[in-house]
Amino acid sequence: MKKAFFLDRDGVVVEQVHYLCDPEQTVLEKGVAQAISKMHALGYLVVVVTNQSGVARGKFTMKEVEAVHQKISELLAREGEKIDAFYICPHHPDFDGACDCRKPAPGLLLKAAKDLDIDIASSIMVGDKLSDVRCGENAGCLHSLLISTGYGSGEREKPGAEKYPFINDLEEAVDKFI
Repeated sequence: MKKAFFLDRDGVVVEQVHYLCDPEQTVLEKGVAQAISKMHALGYLVVVVTNQSGVARGKFTMKEVEAVHQKISELLAREGEKIDAFYICPHHPDFDGACDCRKPAPGLLLKAAKDLDIDIASSIMVGDKLSDVRCGENAGCLHSLLISTGYGSGEREKPGAEKYPFINDLEEAVDKFI
């Protein structure tokens, strides 16, 4: 079985933009390509797992989400790197009811594990929200790390955040936990 770094998209892989749906607004977080390079060199798959409730809310379409993912892929390719897979939850409970894929539910990670033959217990989840790290915990990841980019610095003060390692950036996540 393989191991993976599961990464939230907005605020971890790309700079946080409210309801990001325009590829032209897509900017990689500083050091992301270098961190992904280290992950791949260490034998990890890199899998983006992202809640995109804007689809359920009618703010953008799955086609627009995919265009943003294509832009991320293009930006990383310029630096010789790639995301191995993208998994998306387009739901929101207020619009289409409960689902098993909206973080903190573990559905996206479990689906990726099944599809890509990933050992979740050897894998790491990195996110900028408590819902991200709780997703990793709910799925059974080895580590769930809260990152300071994106919404991370504000999440650090929330109840329950103290139980998760707080990391400055994605490169530090790789360096400290591998």
